[in-house]
Amino acid sequence: MTVSHPTGNLHSSDSTRARIQSEAARLFVASGYHGVSMREVAEAVGVTKPALYHHFADKESLFLAMLEGALSTLGRIVAHAHTQRGIRAQLSTLVEDLLATAPDQRVGLQLAGELRHVSPERRTAFETEYRRVWMGGLSQLMEEARTRGELRGDLPAATHTRALLALIYPLVSGAPVQDPQQTAQSLLSIYLDGGAQRS
Repeated sequence: MTVSHPTGNLHSSDSTRARIQSEAARLFVASGYHGVSMREVAEAVGVTKPALYHHFADKESLFLAMLEGALSTLGRIVAHAHTQRGIRAQLSTLVEDLLATAPDQRVGLQLAGELRHVSPERRTAFETEYRRVWMGGLSQLMEEARTRGELRGDLPAATHTRALLALIYPLVSGAPVQDPQQTAQSLLSIYLDGGAQRS
């Protein structure tokens, strides 16, 4: 009997999980939550159903794992922004990272539209984590900038956050942007400096 190296098994397992989530995301986006079966996912990945269930207990677990992966990406983007100095550099980094990962963000947004189909308890748990990681992370950036005097102090951090999201949401959900860096700078110029013609 041969014994496999544990590290090799770990990498193989991670690779299989990644392939499962990638194929499942494609199927869920195309057919919706109720339009996809675990059998179809297994066939798309090229694994048996028992192998699929080894990685994910059920369809809901698989679906939530994909959303949690998208949220982890958002968390890394916020964390990267926090490493910069000053709100302009922070938001520039944040928007450029969002645009660079726009294809994944679009998939995440489409999957989030199907979240209503999972159990209320697990949906609530995910939504709570989403508010903590993404909305909370952005609000913290804004609150720190207000404290430093870089953003208007007469508006709460939540208002600054909503205004920024209103500007960047179409960039992530719409057609791909050809020049993410230039787009980010133009958008942030309007957000931070205003869009009115200067006299």
